[in-house]
Amino acid sequence: MKIPQMILAELRRLVSTPMQALALMALLIVPILYGGLYLWANQDPYGRLSEIPVALVVEDTGAEINGTERNLGTEVADALVKEKTFDLSQVEADAATSGLENGDYDFVIEIPAGFSEAVASINSSDPKKAELILRTDDANNYLATTIGNQAIEKIQTEVTAKVVAEAGLTLLNALSTIRSQLSEAVSGAGQLADGLATAQSGAGELVSGSTELATGLETLRSGSATLATGAAEVADGTQEIDDIARRVGTAANDVVAALPQVRTDISQVLAAEGLDQATIDAVLARLQPIGTGLTRVDQRVQTAVSQINRLNSGAQEVASGSAELAAGAATAANGAVTLRDGTATLNSGLAELTNGANELKTGLENGVAQLPDDTEDTRQAQASTLGTPVSIDTKAIAPAQNYGAGLAPFFAALAAWIGIYALFLIVKPISRRAVTALHSPFRVTLAGWATPAMLGALQMLGLFGVLSLALRFQFANPLATFGVLVAASLTYTAIILALNVWLSAVGQFIGLVMMVLQLVTAGGTFPWQTLPGPLAFIHHIFPMSYVVDALRQLMYGGDIGRVGADLSVLALWFSIGIVATVIGVTRQTHHRTLTDLQPSILQ
Repeated sequence: MKIPQMILAELRRLVSTPMQALALMALLIVPILYGGLYLWANQDPYGRLSEIPVALVVEDTGAEINGTERNLGTEVADALVKEKTFDLSQVEADAATSGLENGDYDFVIEIPAGFSEAVASINSSDPKKAELILRTDDANNYLATTIGNQAIEKIQTEVTAKVVAEAGLTLLNALSTIRSQLSEAVSGAGQLADGLATAQSGAGELVSGSTELATGLETLRSGSATLATGAAEVADGTQEIDDIARRVGTAANDVVAALPQVRTDISQVLAAEGLDQATIDAVLARLQPIGTGLTRVDQRVQTAVSQINRLNSGAQEVASGSAELAAGAATAANGAVTLRDGTATLNSGLAELTNGANELKTGLENGVAQLPDDTEDTRQAQASTLGTPVSIDTKAIAPAQNYGAGLAPFFAALAAWIGIYALFLIVKPISRRAVTALHSPFRVTLAGWATPAMLGALQMLGLFGVLSLALRFQFANPLATFGVLVAASLTYTAIILALNVWLSAVGQFIGLVMMVLQLVTAGGTFPWQTLPGPLAFIHHIFPMSYVVDALRQLMYGGDIGRVGADLSVLALWFSIGIVATVIGVTRQTHHRTLTDLQPSILQ
């Protein structure tokens, strides 16, 4: 019996009755149903987020922000509604809670009261963080919770960017005002420096004048001291003269006052001598000029005494005044010395002030130079950049078309295994007649492998047609992608054939176990690096990991060089499967085991 005859015989057996033909057709479309329906359902879920029902609760009452009444909660809500990312319904808190519990909403976004006030508190002495509330119910859908977390983080980022941009604009405007005021301060500092320079020049002249004044007053103090001494001596002399003059004046007064009594006494003496009254009168008349002379002398003496008194008084006043002058000159001289020292200190201080004013002017000029002199439009742009300082520019070397296309390599590889696994439920691994009639294990193996291999290739053709035509996935290398699918199916056929030849129904069960292990280790959803250690080790052994990698490179336009290495691993598994089957068939042609004589009830 030749190999084509054995293949045709197996195919005729599979379609010998309508039910068997129907069963074959059903198993042929298993990969299409599994891979096609799953990928159709998950083709672009992120493009349909607008169908997810979400409750939006806005309880914010607004606040004054930068001098303007704002309600950021309403602004955020309006922006969310306008974006139409979700099927938003703005409701009250109670309705949102009951709707979440009933499954009417997948999650709830709540903007609480005080949201705007918290944002406005940034500029206060008691800043507070604004709060957004996400309420979820994993009993509705766990992935909806994940999407809600992503949505609330996006809203947080957008609100943060808006707040930072507005705060940044306020800061930039304040810096612009400060720059303007500092420019005025520079002008004032220049005027101050000029004024201090003029004052310093005047202070220098003042130092020179005060020095001359101190020298002159020192001379005046010395002269006034000498004058005071001389004036005191003159006053002492005039006092003695005044005392003598007073005694002379008194004596003259006494003489003049005694004249009438003397006339009386002379008259009495003459009368006693017996002179008549006429002679007495003649004598008195002769003495009259003397009295008159004495009276005139007395008058002159009194006048002289009066003048001496005035001279003495003046001398005393001069002495007193010169003493005061000496004391004042001494005080003035001391004051002049203090003034001289003070003006020197003032001159030195003004020099320091002038230097300081010049440094202040220079510092202010440097400060003004460092502050940006931007226009209003520039500050607006800067504030916008400050709000979102980092933009994300995604550049994918080999981008997938959408979420479904991202999963396609994994589920296509898995569908290929499921399709072959299902075929072996009705396809005989090897022909008992061929084992008995032929003594060529290789020919028996090739015939047993070829039938499910051809059917598997047909499965892959249908699956590829669904992916490319029905789901419209894009392939950078369509023919090569289809070729890898066929190669994967052929390799899987060799592996499951060997398991069936060696272990029969147990081998079929092991094929199921291998499918489960590859399902979790192929790295089709999460990166394989996230797997636990033992599972990560299995990832590098089983063939499905390499099928997924090859399909990704070919489908997305990645590194074609990696495909050769992946196909080498598939070739190794294929060889192992064929060799193991040949050995198993050889065993059956020479020996009969208890399993051969008493097959499992599952066969």
